Parts: sequence; C-alpha cells; structure tokens
Amino acid sequence: MRGLFVTGTDTGAGKTIVAAALVAAMAAAGQPVRAHKPAVTGLDEPPGAWPPDHELLAGVSGMTPEQVAPLRYGPAVSPQLAAQLAGEQIEPEALAAAARRAGANGPLIVEGAGGLLSPLAVQYTVCDLAVALGLPLLIAARPGLGTINHSLLTLAAARAAGLQVLAVVLTPWPAAPSILESSNRDAIEHMGEVEVAGLPMVDDPFPAELARAGRALPWRRWLTFP
Repeated sequence: MRGLFVTGTDTGAGKTIVAAALVAAMAAAGQPVRAHKPAVTGLDEPPGAWPPDHELLAGVSGMTPEQVAPLRYGPAVSPQLAAQLAGEQIEPEALAAAARRAGANGPLIVEGAGGLLSPLAVQYTVCDLAVALGLPLLIAARPGLGTINHSLLTLAAARAAGLQVLAVVLTPWPAAPSILESSNRDAIEHMGEVEVAGLPMVDDPFPAELARAGRALPWRRWLTFP
C-alpha cells in the first residue's frame, strides 16, 4: 500500500488540515488519491465554522463522509471510549483491514485520531495502526510555545515503534514567523534530526484554498519513499 499516515502531537494540533491540504493538492495535480480516517468522534458537538474531519476530507477527495470514516461517534472522546459508550468494541484487525481496502487502488492519506498514542481500541493505539499499515509518518504540530517537547516526544515514540517519520509539519506556519516560531522549527529539525515543513494558514475549508496550502508541502517526494 502506498501513501502517508498523518498523526499529531495531540488533539487539535492540525493533522486534519495537513491531511486535507495534502489530498487537495494531490487531487488538483491530477494524482488519484483517497482519504481515510479510521474513526471520527465528537459529532455531537455544536457545528463550527469548519465541517467535521470526515466531511472535510470527503470534500477534497471526492468520497462520501461515510467512505472516509467507517466508524463515527457522537461524544468528543477517544474512539475506544466512544465505542464503549455506544455498547460496541472496535476490533484492531477490522481497523487495519478497512484502511487497506481504502488504499487498494492508489495512494492513501490516513489521518489518525488524537495523538500517536491515543487509543483506537482496547490495548491498540494510533501508533499500532500506523505500524500495521507500514506507511511513513507525518507529524502535525503547532509552531508556538511547547511544540518542541511535544514534537520530540511524538518523534521518539514513533521511532521506538519502528515507524519512519518523514517530517514534522508545523501548522499554521505564518508568512512572517516570529523569533520563537523560527527557533522552534530549527530546534525540532536539529534535535529531532528530522525534516520540518511548514503548512501555510488555510483561510477556509474549500478545496481550492486547501490545495493552495498543500502545494507548499513536498508531497511528491514524500510519496516516493520506498
């Protein structure tokens, strides 16, 4: 299976924007691509300015939200707990099988749920799914205060599990970064010995705007990772 796995340093770090920007840029360039999120939660939350994750990914991939995220829950909790509250149990084998089906006919962009060690099922994390799929990893992180620690911890956990991390993607990366933001980027790159990319600010959830931002990322090079 060919593609990329997008995780984040924690919830709200920008992984959905990174994943959607990648999909939009690839689609705009004529590259067949599909999006996959193993489970989405928080659908009971009041609507915001942006659509839920699976709807955003569906809008840029030409898929339906149900195709993007086979498991969907209302409470804003981990997928493992959301399933438990619904009287269900998520099976790890089914999670991996669903992702493999989604990526059977072309490049696949997988977005995890929460951070790398967030539980998808009992004793089964986002990291475990990434390992099962064997896809190279992108880590979405904030550019501001605290990101060095969060990024390096996530990087260490990923490498300890045997995952190949292609880059840390700082988002939103400003057109005129502050001294702090530039220093954070340099520190993550040198201390983590990892490529650090910046995703520009995305102003709205429409495909053209997401593709504009996504073109700042070297996705062609990333997709050629053996």
